Amino acid sequence: MSAHYFRTALVLGILTAVGPFAIDMYLPALPSIGSDLDASTAAVQLSLLIFFLSMGASQIIIGPLADIMGRKPPIYWGLVIFAVGSVGAALAQTVEVLIAFRFLQGIGASAGMVISRAVVRDLHTGTEAARLMSLLMLVFSVSPILAPLTGSIIIELAGWRAVFWTVTVIAVLAIVLLALSLPETRPAHQRGGSSLASAMLGYGFLLKQKRFMGLTAIGGFGISSFFVYLSSSSFVLIEHYGLTPTLYSVFFSINAVAFFTMSQLTGYMTERFGLRRVVRVAVSGFAAVMVTLCAIMWSGFQPLWLMAAMLFVGYGFLGLVIPTTSVLAMDDHGEIAGTASALMGTLHFAIGAGAMAIAGLFFDGKPFPMIAAIASCAVLAVLLTQLTLGRPEPAVVQPAGE
Repeated sequence: MSAHYFRTALVLGILTAVGPFAIDMYLPALPSIGSDLDASTAAVQLSLLIFFLSMGASQIIIGPLADIMGRKPPIYWGLVIFAVGSVGAALAQTVEVLIAFRFLQGIGASAGMVISRAVVRDLHTGTEAARLMSLLMLVFSVSPILAPLTGSIIIELAGWRAVFWTVTVIAVLAIVLLALSLPETRPAHQRGGSSLASAMLGYGFLLKQKRFMGLTAIGGFGISSFFVYLSSSSFVLIEHYGLTPTLYSVFFSINAVAFFTMSQLTGYMTERFGLRRVVRVAVSGFAAVMVTLCAIMWSGFQPLWLMAAMLFVGYGFLGLVIPTTSVLAMDDHGEIAGTASALMGTLHFAIGAGAMAIAGLFFDGKPFPMIAAIASCAVLAVLLTQLTLGRPEPAVVQPAGE
């Protein structure tokens, strides 16, 4: 692979990771934010939820803009908006102001996430796209590994506001990197048929594509399993199992190591076995591990070492699911890649938010409800894989005017 190939993956990975970094660094700060701003736990948690919601919903607008304007201008604007939101959050004196600027942060963070997938589709399809997506995931996975621990150190040394100053600096560095290292992948002559009207037609077209919707939902339930873990793990590991916040950060990082390590095999695996087979095997493996863990925990045997080991294996399988389903879903939609990526990202966050909300209804601070919710997401992903990839799909014809 060329140096240019790796440089592209590095830039796209950083752009994708800006949003997750602002989440993962923020998690250790929640208690101190509540104390400093005299805010309830629910209000502080709302500042996290509002970031998720704005980052997910705004993709539906940013994606078509990337088809109309080109890939780079919306990313520039997104990073600027993210930086403004970060500065505002750092200066916030009330939790209400903090929530408002977290909303702005989420809008800005969504640009890099949605457009990076479109850039991958601009450059490659099939196995090459899967290989580039896996490299992007490698950079992206640095966030859940380093961000919680980095956030803990920053908070201890300089307080929670320093977290937002740090992500502001990251946004500025991302702007510089984007300007110097990533060319425009959707030149002007490819934008002629793109407009907001055509984007609406594109969304209507994609919503009727069973293969696109099925693959998006498979990836969505895979990601949802991690969202459930994200929302519940601190209570389970710190309060139930008695881990310190630092040990929790290490434990949290272990699953990311499994995820990104396996994701690096995507290119080799898809070249040898094909994208469809890799998706089927990976989803089945993920579900088998999670259902087995759920059954063991239901029996009352719930040691931490067992949960850690099986989550490590399960999220390793998931590392093969996310890049392959994304590539397969977008393979047939190069002319509307920004729109397709936006719909995929929005649906991923919508499914994730729904899973988190439902899991929250049954969560009691113990490990079984969390594991049961993760296993349920995995089983739904298996069922959708059988429905979506059980037989060949007919050729896709893009809507008129695209």
